[in-house]
Amino acid sequence: MIKKEIMLSYFGNENIIKNQKTAFLCSRKCPSDIIIKSLDWARDKKNNGDCIISGFHSRIEKDVFDILMKGKQPIILVLARGMKKHWPAEIKKTIEEERLLVISPFDKNVKYITQETANIRNEIMTEIADEIFLAYYTKNGNLHELIKKIKGKKIKSF
Repeated sequence: MIKKEIMLSYFGNENIIKNQKTAFLCSRKCPSDIIIKSLDWARDKKNNGDCIISGFHSRIEKDVFDILMKGKQPIILVLARGMKKHWPAEIKKTIEEERLLVISPFDKNVKYITQETANIRNEIMTEIADEIFLAYYTKNGNLHELIKKIKGKKIKSF
């Protein structure tokens, strides 16, 4: 459950939050077949317009983000740090197209990602999402612990 003292900051099209949202999560280390399946999954989502929410932090999540950025569907990026002041041109362009929403649950002074901030980000992300797509997780890892806490959400995987 999102702690009441956490205030979310937004950058981009806040109306995106109203869409049906699928959270994409994948452990930092995953087998090569999961990487291929995840990239195919992202291509499918890019083409059918589904709204995807993620931290896009692990290598595979970043690759999924790169694919989604080439589509037309809405995207929600949840940061595990405070809101950035400067954004790459690609992010600015997608914000201008009104298909990206960036959310941060942290004060702008939180400049570095830690395991604690990543865990908070993941909890918020899974609360905001309508369903969870878990590409891969390691037993007893952080995502495994997170999934054990999720109640009342459809969780899909490969």
